[in-house]
Amino acid sequence: MADVLSRGTLFDQELVTDLINKVKGKSSLSVLSSQTPIPFNGQKEFIFTMDNEVDVVAENGKKSHGGISVEPVKIVPIKVEYGARVSDEFIYSSEEDKINILKAFNDGFAKKVAKGLDLMAFHGINPRTNTASSVIGTNHFDNIVTQTVSFTANDPDANIEAAIAMIHGSEGDVNGLAISPIFSSALAKMKVNGVRLFPELAWGANPGSINGLKADINRTVENATVKDRAIIGDFANMVKWGYAKEIPFEVIKYGDPDNSGKDLKGYNQVYLRAEVYLGWGIMDGASFVRIVEA
Repeated sequence: MADVLSRGTLFDQELVTDLINKVKGKSSLSVLSSQTPIPFNGQKEFIFTMDNEVDVVAENGKKSHGGISVEPVKIVPIKVEYGARVSDEFIYSSEEDKINILKAFNDGFAKKVAKGLDLMAFHGINPRTNTASSVIGTNHFDNIVTQTVSFTANDPDANIEAAIAMIHGSEGDVNGLAISPIFSSALAKMKVNGVRLFPELAWGANPGSINGLKADINRTVENATVKDRAIIGDFANMVKWGYAKEIPFEVIKYGDPDNSGKDLKGYNQVYLRAEVYLGWGIMDGASFVRIVEA
């Protein structure tokens, strides 16, 4: 076990699989969209646009030019990390105790990665500082998705219908909906003749689908500066995310790795640090609509 916990080693495959499965269960983006492995150097996804429809050709008839355009979208992984100080008793713990600590750390890290993926991809912010990240730049929904509908608390169902009409008007598909608790609560309150329109949303439930549409309720849809209440569109085809499979894990015994001004040895501590490389790409902004509160 000591070799596994040395500086610069990797989470074993079992822990990596467990981590990613937990991320899938807690991130709206990963719930609604497809995952693809991302190499460290990134990869390009190509979207072909056929300018015309297919052509009926008679026997011995002349074929005409249909036209095509292609726009590559590059998915580049971004490194995110999380670290924490623990007592150096960790180093001297039994094998079983070390494994339990690792599993607990992995569980907490997965939750932070899941939340971070949404905050980065939806809003382009650094999750720790809650401010715009120059590393992410413009690669996020708040920038790329320019089609918006104004949120009305007394009729959020109409907001969704308007958003769907907008996407269909761009010849896009709708197969996913990410909504904030505020939007979910507004839907849950809607009644006709005293009967709830969306009883599956009562009491803060997250049913997984609404009116047959795959949906996820998550606080990460909201942002302090941009008041997104919902994002709807073609999550299945027009957005992809992925991670590099190798996830470094370190046990650092010396120095001040978190720049806190406290030497590890001086405080009888060690520092646990994990890193993960995440990437995402939005293929077509017109395939999505954001429902935003003014």
